[in-house]
Amino acid sequence: QVQVVESGGGLVQTGGSLTLSCTVSGMRLSDHAMGWLRQAPGNEREGVACSSQAGTIIDYAAPVEGRFTISRDNRKNTLYLHMNNLQPEDTAMYTCAAQRYSTCSDGWRRGVDFYYFGQGTQVTVSS
Repeated sequence: QVQVVESGGGLVQTGGSLTLSCTVSGMRLSDHAMGWLRQAPGNEREGVACSSQAGTIIDYAAPVEGRFTISRDNRKNTLYLHMNNLQPEDTAMYTCAAQRYSTCSDGWRRGVDFYYFGQGTQVTVSS
């Protein structure tokens, strides 16, 4: 059984930083592209960042590019999201999930083609 557990969220002031972690069990992280997604109240879930299986192909959604960094340690079966210069509009529930194949699909920014979601970790940025 696959389990996905996110951690590292919290309350931070505008301009602050957080690092989220996502630990996966029951599945080899190295077999899958992985991504971070977020959903704010009243909004659709959206992809934030996506990493190919080896971490060699990385892609970001426009609102976070230059501020967020996705990374992975396949030996530890863990995915990370380093978030800098956080803004109030980054407030959301953040989850990680696997893609079916080794590279990110064309629809990852729309939050499609992901499976095995965790419960998420809340990020709140105060102004």
